[in-house]
Amino acid sequence: MKILRLLNKKIFLIFFIILFKFASYAEDQPVDIWDLDKKELDKNSEILNVGEKEINNNEKDNESDIFSMQSQKKESTIELGEILDSETVKLYGLYDPEDYSLDIDMWANSDGYQIKNIFSKLKKLNLSTDAKEIMKISLLTNAHPPKKNISETQFFQYKSDWLIKNSDLELIEEYLIKNQIFDVHPNLVKYLIDEYLSNANLKKACEILSKNTNPINDKYISKFNIYCLIDSGKKDEAQLIYDLKKELGFKDKYFESKINYLMGYESNIDNKISEKSILDFHLAHRTNTNFTFEPKINTDKLIWKYLSSANLLSSAQQIEITDIEKISIIEKATHNKNYPEPDLFEIYKRFQFNINQLLNVERTHKSLKNIEARALIYQKILLESEVIEKLKLLKLLKDSFKNEDIGEAFDIELKKFLEKIDPAEVPDNLTSFYYTNINIKQNKNNKIKFDNDILHQSKLINYFNGDYTDAKIKKEINSFLKRIKKNKKYSFSKKDQIFLESLQSDGIEISKKFNDLYEINQSEIPTDIQVMINNNEKGMALLRIAEVIGQDKIDRIDDDTIYFIISTLNQLNIDFLRNQILLKVLPLKV
Repeated sequence: MKILRLLNKKIFLIFFIILFKFASYAEDQPVDIWDLDKKELDKNSEILNVGEKEINNNEKDNESDIFSMQSQKKESTIELGEILDSETVKLYGLYDPEDYSLDIDMWANSDGYQIKNIFSKLKKLNLSTDAKEIMKISLLTNAHPPKKNISETQFFQYKSDWLIKNSDLELIEEYLIKNQIFDVHPNLVKYLIDEYLSNANLKKACEILSKNTNPINDKYISKFNIYCLIDSGKKDEAQLIYDLKKELGFKDKYFESKINYLMGYESNIDNKISEKSILDFHLAHRTNTNFTFEPKINTDKLIWKYLSSANLLSSAQQIEITDIEKISIIEKATHNKNYPEPDLFEIYKRFQFNINQLLNVERTHKSLKNIEARALIYQKILLESEVIEKLKLLKLLKDSFKNEDIGEAFDIELKKFLEKIDPAEVPDNLTSFYYTNINIKQNKNNKIKFDNDILHQSKLINYFNGDYTDAKIKKEINSFLKRIKKNKKYSFSKKDQIFLESLQSDGIEISKKFNDLYEINQSEIPTDIQVMINNNEKGMALLRIAEVIGQDKIDRIDDDTIYFIISTLNQLNIDFLRNQILLKVLPLKV
């Protein structure tokens, strides 16, 4: 049973709510149990602030129930599914439009059907870092949402879906906290706190919730918040919130059992384990000192991750090599990055093979079960000293994993082997395998090498860094063009054209006598993007550019594609992003 000292508080609150209801409303409307004067609550219940914002009793015209409240902050956020107030525009985002050469109406002219179509395409792509950066700017810049053929709920859900797919936890946290939209984007909040909890980082998950200043209405997030309060020692607050929610019909016997045990109301607890959510699973672990769990093939990925992070998975030495089914489950978990690769290969080392099998791997592995065959090949790799033979075996093992759709189970370990091999020793027939699977370490400190004989590689590109005044760049660019026009051997490139058109877009006057150096070909811009330019659809155009870049790095895209990307940004006056791209694609870096 619950402790009696909370009973008087509960009776008082219920009595107060009933009086408040009849005194404030003539109609039968829902009562906000949280609509209590904070001082009165502190005086009568001696309850600390639980992170859920109370509304002053004097403001009786404001109605809400426990699962739906309005924030009293001056910078209020959008209520999805409702019409935006034309006088007090509520926006979600992180960036000021002016910082990125954008504007608050960047989505105003876009059609919802096209937005839905492009998001369905983007969802299928594994975008590069460059494309992700453009997506981030387009989706997280403060702007009015589109209104044609798409609801606000749908549009902001696309933002939420992209943030989840992008899986940048710090970015999600910043977005939620800055905009205080925990109750508007519950799925995004659930994703964030579940990710932290699955990494056995309860402290961080609870810290996120503590930064929310508005009411928590979602049932799952509310449960998480109650548990966080208990974990931090604020049991009175947790009990009060839970009792109030139960008054409104909240029921969860599993959760209540675990909470009562943690609160000290019950000395005994059953050892039932729920896999319904990562929170339920964690509570089972938290309340059972002898907790054990054997994951199955269909065990949720978050639970696998939690087991790994909390060191609850069986070690390699505990796995019986005769238990092929269990090893198969481990292989799939390793593929999904939920089981350590080194541990899987430690299991492979424990298989027993005779000398004949090890000497004739390429022939004998075919007569073994797949798992045994992989173990045999791996052991032979460890014994092999000849580079070419080792490469053949590495490819054979990788193919074995790939044939069962678990190719990523041999990823990190494969790279370790390949890094020890000199590229010069790799035969032609294995170079593709070698370079596809090895980590090519990029030199992130590549320096720009200026070549003042080539326009787009000259020091003039520093204009896009802001190093030139308009008067200075005008003088020097005309001087440079005069010099290369006299040079009959100079070949005017596409990148030179991109450079000059960007200057002209900024209003830098270039003498007409140099017009014959190149020809402007606007037809290279795809028709749909040109329509977006004509309609001033900046947000939509950025999404299309992100789609065009796709999984490629911007500096590896062909010049024709770079041309229409830069031309699009020029025509839409998105100078900040254009400059960032130009400084990646124009200079020579060594």
